[in-house]
Amino acid sequence: MANTLTLISHALCPYVQRAAIALAEKGIAFERIDIDLANKPAWFLQVSPLGKTPVLLVDGEAIFESAVICEYLDDTTLPRLHPENALQRAQHRAWMEFGSATLNTIAALYSAQDKAALSQKTLELRAKFAQLEAQLGAGPYFAGERFSLVDAVFGPVFRYFDVLDHYTEQAFFDGLPKVQAWRAALALRPSVVEAVAPHYADLLTHFLRNRSGALAARMQGTHASPAIAQPVCTI
Repeated sequence: MANTLTLISHALCPYVQRAAIALAEKGIAFERIDIDLANKPAWFLQVSPLGKTPVLLVDGEAIFESAVICEYLDDTTLPRLHPENALQRAQHRAWMEFGSATLNTIAALYSAQDKAALSQKTLELRAKFAQLEAQLGAGPYFAGERFSLVDAVFGPVFRYFDVLDHYTEQAFFDGLPKVQAWRAALALRPSVVEAVAPHYADLLTHFLRNRSGALAARMQGTHASPAIAQPVCTI
């Protein structure tokens, strides 16, 4: 008998998205429940020791941390999204961590309180994408023709720029043709597309515009606004 799976989610969380992508790539049926991380229900705190999303409930048993969730799914259900070779598998896990570090830099960019800090984080992101450019091969995905968990991690990373590209002065991907092609391929992948609600871009725009700092001020065309709580996800 198949397990009953429930993914506890936040609508904007990129770490939830990677779990949803892995589930979709494996063709696993699951229920998704979005919660308000600013007003966490008591039942959520009982299944999430860190108080963060995502959490995967497997027949009511909780697994937390997105990397752990993805590894569990890859251990238990075909098709495998990690390479069979142990060295390549370790390398993929390392690039997944690089993806998490990139998400941290994105968060630092939209939290930057002045123009200088915003410019610095923009340069750091550009440098990370240049590192990816040197790593990529012929594509269309991270490791060629085969979609992997690294792709599940970077689909949500690139999705941010569907909004950020309209409000930042830096062209993050200019001169990086392999990264551009990878981003485009992931944007067309059904599992990546369906990992968020159709109105995700509007939700993200609202979230970014209502934060404090340089990016929010640019989006508003005014001085920085008071800060609002940031949704909390987990790796």
